[in-house]
Order: sequence, then structure tokens, then C-alpha cells
Amino acid sequence: MKKLLSLPVNMSLSEAENQIYQNFLKYVPPLSLNLMAVKVENRPNDFLGWCGELIRLCREDLNMDLMEDEQFVPLKKLQGVLETGFTTSQFKMARIAPWPIFLGFIEEQNTLHALDERLRLLNYVETLREQPLAELPIEDRLAFAGKHTSDHDYGVYNFDVEWFASTKGAKVFHILLEQSPEKFDGALAHIPLTGDVTYDDYLKFVADYKAIFAEYTPEKSQNNTPPLAAATRLLAMRRPDQFIALNNNKIDIICQGLSIAKFKNTDFSSYWHDAIGTLRTFAWWNQAEPELVQVSDTVEASDIAEATEEESVEVVVQNENREHTLWKNRAVLIDLFLFADVDLAENSNYIRARDKALNKAPTKSKAAPKRRGKETAEMLVDKALAAEDLPEYIQGKRDTLINQVKAGKSVEQAIGLIRAIFG
Repeated sequence: MKKLLSLPVNMSLSEAENQIYQNFLKYVPPLSLNLMAVKVENRPNDFLGWCGELIRLCREDLNMDLMEDEQFVPLKKLQGVLETGFTTSQFKMARIAPWPIFLGFIEEQNTLHALDERLRLLNYVETLREQPLAELPIEDRLAFAGKHTSDHDYGVYNFDVEWFASTKGAKVFHILLEQSPEKFDGALAHIPLTGDVTYDDYLKFVADYKAIFAEYTPEKSQNNTPPLAAATRLLAMRRPDQFIALNNNKIDIICQGLSIAKFKNTDFSSYWHDAIGTLRTFAWWNQAEPELVQVSDTVEASDIAEATEEESVEVVVQNENREHTLWKNRAVLIDLFLFADVDLAENSNYIRARDKALNKAPTKSKAAPKRRGKETAEMLVDKALAAEDLPEYIQGKRDTLINQVKAGKSVEQAIGLIRAIFG
């Protein structure tokens, strides 16, 4: 153990990594006897591997029965320092990685970071993006904004809506979003859905976003300061290829990972100039758009109509264009460079809701996934098909759309699938 603890002395550490190592050493003395009792077999020669091995040893091999009560505080801090070191080293790779390395790394994090579930969220949000928030059902609006509720039926929302950045703690933000969603639509309208997002676009969004909070007269216990974190969630869902989603806990670690000065949850300028500005220097972010693979027409409409489970035709479409999907969400996927506990994926609100429902005692009648609104599937589909801009190949698939809506999908999701397969 002594040799393991001293290994970083002989490593080529960056300034940030060296500072992390010095912070780590502060918490070793109170735990030295306990650490020395741990058998060490793996001694990595890189800082990332070193942090990962010590995290594992502290979690799995350290004898907690021999710990005194006063030792748990330094142990927790020591683990926090190691997790920061792990993230910092992974971001060190992110700053220099070309697109193929980035792509391979993201795929490697699939299980640990619940990549497939995150992509289901991003694909769902993509079907909402062109619609005003004010016209969305409340569940969809909160899925866009990052707040999970018990009304998010796992049969419809087969993902945790809070991946990337939860906004459930931003009380005033959600009060205003409920009262005046059209004002947030006005702010988001400044961010184009395609092409580059300019600083001028961002400034117009920020001005309108701040104005929403300036007009609000809060109660004594509430603060109407516009939160940057909630704004970044909206921006990242609007353009996941351009913006990083933040929350209060992520700001510090993201700043360390990007090697930029830490900024506050009110500093809109530093978010753009430092965080987004740094992101735009990365080789993988500047990768040209991959070719979009055309899905074979051998996927019949009947296959779509019968697909109601998670392993459905969406999987076929997504797998065909996996690289393109990751590219168009590449900025927000920087989350996968953050340290993750082994149980992160299992703590998803979707997994919890699903397992809770599956573990319930059987009832006389099985409830179907909650439908949104009182309109029938036929009414919803016919209303959507009345749009003049829909191509003929979609107009001719009314029955397929109705079957998909009855199975729990939104009309937008069903149309999006048909576009992806037959468009």
C-alpha cells in the first residue's frame, strides 16, 4: 500500500493532477493504519488508473468494521478527491481525443453511464423540439426541462428525464415554467435548431431568460435570481450538439475537467466563453457530420405496428445510425467523462419506477400506460395528418400510426419513426 500511495510522485502529472494528489495526501494520515491493512495487487502507472484503483480499494477492500467513527469523514473526503482526480484525468483525454477515440470511449461507458437510456431521452426530446413548450403536455414539458414526477409513466417514458442535469431543485424556475411556458419559448426561439449557434443568439436567449425572472415577484423564502444551471438544461435539450448541461454539483467538476476557472450558477458569460468556448476547441467536437445511413425499406410497416417493447424498431433505426446519433448529441454527452458509481445506472428514476411497478402485488386489472389527454388515438393521428407539410408516405400510414399511439407512443414519436425508416 505504501508503494501504491507514493506512485504519483514518479508520474508526469499536470498542475491540476498534482494539486489533487496533494489534497489526497491531507486525508491519508487519519486512515494510514487502515489503508496499510489492505492487500494491494494492482499498481497502475498512470494517474487515471491510480485513482480508479484506490477508489475501488476504499469501497471494496477497506475493512469498515475496523474504522472509528471519526475516520469516516476523512474517508469520504479522500474518496471525493480521488473521484475528482479520476474525472480530471478523463477530461485530459477528452481535450485531445480525435473523433474515433471519443466515439470508442463513449460506447465503452454504455453500461456504467446508461448510455442507451440517455439516448432514449435525447431521441424522445428530439420529437418535441419543434413544438412550443406551451403546447406540450406537462409531462413532456418536464421531460424537456429535467424534472421527474410520478406522472412520468415508465411505460411511456422509458428513460429518466433527469439524465444530464436535474432541475427539480429550481423551484422558481418551475413556477415560472408552469405559469408562462410561452415566455421560455420566446427565449429558446433565439437558438436555431440547425447550424451554428452564435454568441449573439446566446445573448438574446439570456436576455429573454433573465427577463422572465425579473418580472417575477417572489415570496420571502424564494430567490428570483435566474439560475444558469436550469438555462443550460433548456439549451442542451434544444441543441445537444452545442451545449453542456450543468447543475450545481457539476459546475465545479466540469470546470476542473475543462481546466477553466470555476464560475457561479449565475455567470452566463463564463459559461459561454470558458465552458462552451473550450468545448469548441476539441477535435472530436469539430468532427464533420457523419454520413446518415439510409435504413432499408425491408423494415415493413407491420414491424412498426407490432413494436411496443423497448427492443423495438427504434433499436433497429438507432443502431443503423448510431454514430450519427452520438455526433448530433456530442456536446451533452461530455457527461460520460465524469466519474460514475457502479450503481449510477440502477439509480435511474425510470429503473426505480419500473422495478417498483413490477414488484407490486398483482391487481385484478392491469393498468395501461397513462394516456395524455382525452382524445382517442384516432383523433390524435387524424389531427396530426391534417398538417399540410406531411409527405404522402406518412399520410398513407394512418393505421400504423394509430397502432403506435395505442401502444403508448406520442404521435410525434410515431411520425418520427416512420420518417427515420421510410423518409
